[in-house]
Parts: sequence; structure tokens; C-alpha cells
Amino acid sequence: MARQLLTFGDYKLHIMLKKRFLLLVLPLFAFVALHKYYVSVTSVNYSDKEHTLQITSRVFIDDFDELLKQRYDIKSNLATKNENKQAEDYIKKYLKQKFHIYINGEEVKVNYIGREYDVDNIVIYLEVENVKLEELKTIEAESTILTDIYEEQKNIVHFKFLKSKKSVVLTRGNNKGMLKF
Repeated sequence: MARQLLTFGDYKLHIMLKKRFLLLVLPLFAFVALHKYYVSVTSVNYSDKEHTLQITSRVFIDDFDELLKQRYDIKSNLATKNENKQAEDYIKKYLKQKFHIYINGEEVKVNYIGREYDVDNIVIYLEVENVKLEELKTIEAESTILTDIYEEQKNIVHFKFLKSKKSVVLTRGNNKGMLKF
């Protein structure tokens, strides 16, 4: 079977068709590869100097915005110049319901310190006061942050106490993680 040679005009048409095919097909692959992750990362560190648990939690701004809209019916516009003045009150209220710390099996008060924005994250600062390291046997974090609106939500909690380190992944069905001393 003889191979047919393409003329210059046929070659240009062939290249043009390949380009059009790629322009049509490539965006479809982009949507397949694009996957939304629902995750928060919380660090629980002990401050020996202040005898406190210092807690920093990072959550995607758009996810928290959607949460405030669905749960409290407010358009918060987090991290914008049009941010709702009530947003912080709702953030505090939500965290009080959805994030808990237990020391030696007893729930302790978690104080809201403040928040700031870092690129696409809201960084939330919390604190537990008067933690006596010598009396510490267990510390447990319970986080159901965003699990009420995102079934796929994962809340990663890193515990760091002197030489003890542990990380846990909390989900809707498994929302508590513990560090034993």
C-alpha cells in the first residue's frame, strides 16, 4: 500500500485541525483535573512561658464565607473592603459551637483572640488559659468546622507539646483526636 504525501496546503489544514481539536478537548481535561478540597489545618501548641494552649486554625476564606451564608443567612464578604460588620460575631459564635478542647477528659474554655487573612485563608487565633503541664494526662480536640455543609471536609489537627507531637485528621464521622502524655 503506497503512502500518500501531503501537499503543503493539506499539511497546513492538518495542523489547523489538530490545534482546533486541542482547543476543544483541553478545557475538558482541566475540569476533570480540577477538584475542590475542603480542609482546615489547626495547630495546638503549649506555651511553657504563658501556661496556655495557643491554637491557630487556617480555613479557606471562600468556604467560611459560604458557611456563614448557609448557616446564618448573611453575606459576609470576608477579606474584602465590603466585609459585613457582623462577620466576626458570627465567626466567634460558630467556633464556640464547632471547636472544643478537653483536658484530662474535661471541656475547657476556648477564648477567641482574633483573626487575620493570609492569601486565601482566614487565620483564626484561639487560646486556653491556665494549663498546668505537670497535671496534663490527655488533651483532646473536637472539630466539626465546616462538616455541617461539606461532607468531604477534613480538619487536620497538629498537637505539639515539648517533645510530644501528633497529627490527626478529623472528619464528620470521626471528629475527635487525642494526645496522651
